[in-house]
Amino acid sequence: MENLEKQLICPICLEMFTKPVVILPCQHNLCRKCANDIFQAANPFWTNRVGSVSMSGGRFRCPSCRHEVIMDRHGVYGLQRNLLVENIIDIYKQECSSRPLQKGSHPMCKEHEDEKINIYCLTCEMPTCSMCKVFGAHKACEVAPLQSVFQGQKTELSNCISMLVAGNDRMQTIITQLEDSCRVTKENSHHVKEELSQKFDVLYAILDEKKSELLQRITREQEDKLSFIEGLIQQYREQLDKSTKLVETAIQSLDEPGGAIFLLSAKQLIKSIVEASKGCQLGKTEQGFENMDYFTLDLEHIANTLRAIDFGTGKGGGGASVSLVNPWKPASLPLSPMQRQIH
Repeated sequence: MENLEKQLICPICLEMFTKPVVILPCQHNLCRKCANDIFQAANPFWTNRVGSVSMSGGRFRCPSCRHEVIMDRHGVYGLQRNLLVENIIDIYKQECSSRPLQKGSHPMCKEHEDEKINIYCLTCEMPTCSMCKVFGAHKACEVAPLQSVFQGQKTELSNCISMLVAGNDRMQTIITQLEDSCRVTKENSHHVKEELSQKFDVLYAILDEKKSELLQRITREQEDKLSFIEGLIQQYREQLDKSTKLVETAIQSLDEPGGAIFLLSAKQLIKSIVEASKGCQLGKTEQGFENMDYFTLDLEHIANTLRAIDFGTGKGGGGASVSLVNPWKPASLPLSPMQRQIH
């Protein structure tokens, strides 16, 4: 019987179920009054007065397993009654009423061992017996019938349980909202990280493209200069070969012993030497022709601009915004020695 009684205790009021008993979708049972108390606490704006019908339901959590119970517009009155439990309660009460009261089933007073505890001392806030009120420590205290205080404190405890259950439901709602906030925060962070990476990839591509373009310009200038210098070297080598052969011819002419033979070729030989001596008038490179310093770039202002990139706010919301005013536009450079040579 004791084990059966434990199964018939409402988890809200901690008393035996009071009819009508309702069964929740999770198969746990509650007094309908207790179920209505925790439902009203969890849904303070839900009303179902006489003459007015709520157009929406509400929800609360089972105090036994925390399963969420969703109600329609009828509230707890839409829950099914558990007639089996109600019948078991009736049978249990009949069985208990037919059994004699066992000794020791009622608490006895410690000061008066033969007296049952049957009153409540309001002054000391503790149960006691009638003898303590008449002759004992509580004779000057205010007392009340045990049953009235018992029902009042049970009602207060039931209300506290309902408040606690409603508070737990609110905390669970907050936890769910915070978990959703964590998920959305992670998704948004992932999105902006991808967007930022794409923007920097575009910058990397622009830098690589500009680097290739400038290197090609330097290479073309180098090739033009080397081609020009190698052409001059070829001209000077050809002139040197002619002069060397002319010197050899002139030396052989000086060794000619006959005056008539010498004079026949001397005039033409002298003329050729004079023309050969003009070889020094071939093209030359200007001073600093090999210099390539005019291809130097001053990128300090661009580096500072890149270092200044940061997240900011604009008309369209947050974003990293840095203005670059044609950072790759070449300055007006003077003509290179090669260009001046060509012109």
